[in-house]
Amino acid sequence: DFNNLLTGIVGYLSLAMMSAKPNDKMYLWLKEAEKAAARARELTQQLLTFSRGGAPVKKTASLHGVVADSCEFVLRGSRSRCEYDMPEDLWLGEIDEGQISQVIGNIVMNADQAMPDGGVIKVAARNFSFDGSYEFPLTPGRYIMVSIRDEGAGIRNDDLSKVFDPYFTTKPKGSGLGLAMVYSIVKKHDGHVTVESEPGGGAAFHLYLPASNGTEAPTVVEEKECAPVVGKAKVLLMDDEEIICQVAGEMLAHLGYEAHIAKDGAAALAMYEAARENAEPFDLVLMDLTIPGGMGGKETIGKLLEIDPEARAIVSSGYSNDPIMAEYASYGFRGVVSKPYRLADLAEVLYQVIGFGR
Repeated sequence: DFNNLLTGIVGYLSLAMMSAKPNDKMYLWLKEAEKAAARARELTQQLLTFSRGGAPVKKTASLHGVVADSCEFVLRGSRSRCEYDMPEDLWLGEIDEGQISQVIGNIVMNADQAMPDGGVIKVAARNFSFDGSYEFPLTPGRYIMVSIRDEGAGIRNDDLSKVFDPYFTTKPKGSGLGLAMVYSIVKKHDGHVTVESEPGGGAAFHLYLPASNGTEAPTVVEEKECAPVVGKAKVLLMDDEEIICQVAGEMLAHLGYEAHIAKDGAAALAMYEAARENAEPFDLVLMDLTIPGGMGGKETIGKLLEIDPEARAIVSSGYSNDPIMAEYASYGFRGVVSKPYRLADLAEVLYQVIGFGR
C-alpha cells in the first residue's frame, strides 16, 4: 500500500526535522522533501477519491489557510499570481482539508494554464446563508462561497456543460480528471460548484462549502511545538506493516509515550486484556483500519469495547473512502488520523483523545 510507504517517509522526515536547526540548509531540504511527500499523498488521495468514491473525513477548519496554501503551492514558479479577498469574519468550514486543498489546487492550476503568459487569479470568499426560498441544489443552511476567477481565454459555450465530465478536456495533454474530481469532492461535502465564462472573458468557479456551527478551529500542533508529553501514557499500536510499526513507534517514543506493538486484532485484544488483568492497562489503542488476513480495526473495535467500554481507540488508514474514517465516533473510536501522518498530526490526535497522559 503506497500510503504505508509514504507514512514511513513522512514520519522519518518529521523526526529528522526535529533534530535539525530551522536555519540550517539541512532543515530546509527536509522541509522541501516533506512538501513533496505531501503532494504525493494528495495525488494518491485524488486517485482514491475518483476511483473509489472516497468519503471526506470532515473537521472544523479555517478556509483562509487552506485556500492560500493551496494557491501558493500550485503557483510556485508560475508567472501568475493570486489576489485574495477573504474577510476576517469568514465562517469556519466543516471540511476535509486535504480534499478541499485538492479542489482549490485543481481549479487554480486550470486558471494558471489558461494564462500562458501569466496573469492575476482573483480568489474571494464570502459567508453565504441559504434559506431555500429559491431553486438551488443546496440544503438550507450556512455555507462558505469561494470564487476563483482567471483572465484567460474563457470556455466555449458548447463546453460549459461538459467541464465536470470525467475525461473531458480541451488540453492536448490533459487527463480530464481535474475538474471531475472537483465536482465529486464538493458533492461528497454536500456542497455545490458552478462555473461561468465567456469566450475571451476568463472563467470563474464558485464553490459552496458547508460551514461549521463552531466558532473556533482545533489548535494544530506544529512540529517544533511537539514537546514530549508530560507523564507516562501507555499506547498499543496495532498495524501489520513493519515500516508503520517502526516509524510510529519512534514517533510515540519521541512524544513521551510507551509504545507496544500488535500485528493484528487478535494479538491486540489479548495484549489489552492481559494488561488490564495485570493492573497495567493501556491508555489508548492506535489501530490500522484493515489488516489483510487478520482482524483490523473495523472488526476489533467492537470486541475491544466489550472488554473495556471505556477503551480509547484511534483509527488510522490510507483509505478515506471507508465510512468508518468519516464517521469514526459512530463506530466507537475516539479519534482518526489518516496515513501518511506527520509527527504533528499524531501529536494532535493523541492530545485530543488523552491530553497529556496520566
